[in-house]
Amino acid sequence: MDPTPTLALPAASAHDLSPWALFLMADPIVKGVMLLLVVASVICWAIIFEKWGTLRRLGRESRALARMAADERPPTAPPDQPGLPAAALRAGLPEWRQGQGARETDGEYRARLDAAMRKAVAREVKRAEPGLSFLATTGSVAPFIGLFGTVWGIMRSFVGIAASNDTSLAVVAPGIAEALFATAIGLVAAIPAVIAYNRILAALGALRGEALSAASDLAARLARASALTEARGPRQVAD
Repeated sequence: MDPTPTLALPAASAHDLSPWALFLMADPIVKGVMLLLVVASVICWAIIFEKWGTLRRLGRESRALARMAADERPPTAPPDQPGLPAAALRAGLPEWRQGQGARETDGEYRARLDAAMRKAVAREVKRAEPGLSFLATTGSVAPFIGLFGTVWGIMRSFVGIAASNDTSLAVVAPGIAEALFATAIGLVAAIPAVIAYNRILAALGALRGEALSAASDLAARLARASALTEARGPRQVAD
C-alpha cells in the first residue's frame, strides 16, 4: 500500500510574521519610519503622564485659590514659590496696598485688581500648555507617516515580485505584512495622542475658567475690604 501523501505546508508558514521579525525584515526606509513613530509614541506618553500630574496640581491650586477668595481673614503675604494662589497674591497685593486713586471709581479700582490677578493666574496656567502641540502634531501626522512606510514597503514588494516572476502568496505576504505594520504603528502613536490632546485641552480650559473665577472673587473681596478699611489707616497684610 502506498504511504498516505502528506500535504505540503505553504511556504508563507516558514516566515516569522511576529512584530519584531517584521521590523527586522523591513526595508531601511520602512525601519526608519517605524523607529520615528515609536519614538514619537514614547514622547507622547511621557507628555501625557506629565500633563496628568500638572492637571492634578493645578486642580489643587485652583481649589486653594477659591478657598482663599471665600476666606474673610486678611490676605496672606504671597509665599516665594510657584502656584496659582501665590501668583494671584503677588499680582494683587501691591495694587491693593496702593489703594484706590483719588479719581478712581470703585468699579475701576476693582477692575484694576481683577485684571492684575487674572493676568497672573492666566500666565501661570499657560505654563502647562507646552507639549500639547506635539500631541496634536503626532495625532494628525503619524498616520500619514505610517502610510508612507506602507506605500514604500508595498512598492518594494512589487519590485521583488517582478524580479522573481512569482506572484504566489508566499512571496507577497511578508513584504505586504511588514508594510502594513508601519501603518499599524502610526495608528498606535496617533490614537492616544489625539484622545489625550482633546481631554487635556478640555480639562485645562475648565481649570483656567475656575482659577480665573476664583481670582475675580478674590479681587472683589479685596476691593470690599479696601472700602471698609479706608478710614482706618494703612492696610495690614498678615505674614
